[in-house]
Amino acid sequence: MKIGIVGPGAMGCLLAGKLALAGNEVILLDHLQERIEILNRRGVSIETGSVIEKVRVPAALDPQDLSSAECILICVKAYDTRTVAETLRGLPKGPFFLTLQNGVGNVEALGRFLPRSRILGGITSHGATSLGVGRVRHAGKGDTFIGYGFPRRGKDPDQDPFLRRLRETLGRAGFPTQTVTAIRNLIWSKLLINVGINALTALTGLRNGKLLDFPGTRRLLLAAVEEGHKVGLKKKIAFVYADPAAQVEKVCRLTAANVSSMLQDVLKKKRTEIAFINGVIMREGRRLKLPVPVNTVLTQLVQTLEASYAESLR
Repeated sequence: MKIGIVGPGAMGCLLAGKLALAGNEVILLDHLQERIEILNRRGVSIETGSVIEKVRVPAALDPQDLSSAECILICVKAYDTRTVAETLRGLPKGPFFLTLQNGVGNVEALGRFLPRSRILGGITSHGATSLGVGRVRHAGKGDTFIGYGFPRRGKDPDQDPFLRRLRETLGRAGFPTQTVTAIRNLIWSKLLINVGINALTALTGLRNGKLLDFPGTRRLLLAAVEEGHKVGLKKKIAFVYADPAAQVEKVCRLTAANVSSMLQDVLKKKRTEIAFINGVIMREGRRLKLPVPVNTVLTQLVQTLEASYAESLR
């Protein structure tokens, strides 16, 4: 399959490398010429335990270089989704667009500029840690789900020829994938995983698995997920996981060595996706008049951390 990937961060490089190793024609799109030159010179390197896999994956600056792609995977930060959608709207109407991002609102942002019938939503619990430009550690495996970004009445994603082909392509690359009908439920199910893990790792500096080793972080993790679960139920979300708290703990164990994307951002003193994760629970909780004190505190602490990078003693 011809695949474009927008965003050469940890997850983008993991997907690009694995898909290329599986025999697909992959191209990475980036907005930084210097990084593109490094990627084209060195390729992508994936570290899994003691095994290192290297593969050439071309990188480009011009969105038109993705014009022949059958599917374009969106792997940028949630706050960049609108910009990416505006950039890609000049492409021919052929490709599908699959978001595998964190947070809520990415499907809707893409749908403002791109054909809704071509937008797919997805989540993955695979862990990826950036080790430098084009270098990534595959820090844990998890579930991957895909489906229609916007409801398509009478259409069964399990019977959709393209979705089935994409599911098989991801599976052969090492990402066993399932198709689901209700993307909103899918995205909110992934949101709870990020709600439990990301902010706490960013604030403590701990890897995912370590959150379960300390009573304080484990209690806060479970409380944050419980608040998010209550908000979701109030919004009529049918969660993919019967026990979201148990699923978050499972993901912590499966990705124990992973440095979460939010902790990676904080270590680099970059903007985080807190507004699209715990911030969603904070805002929706207020709107629905549900108490969400843990998510409110986590959101405000991470926002303060971001705002005070220049003054921090760390």
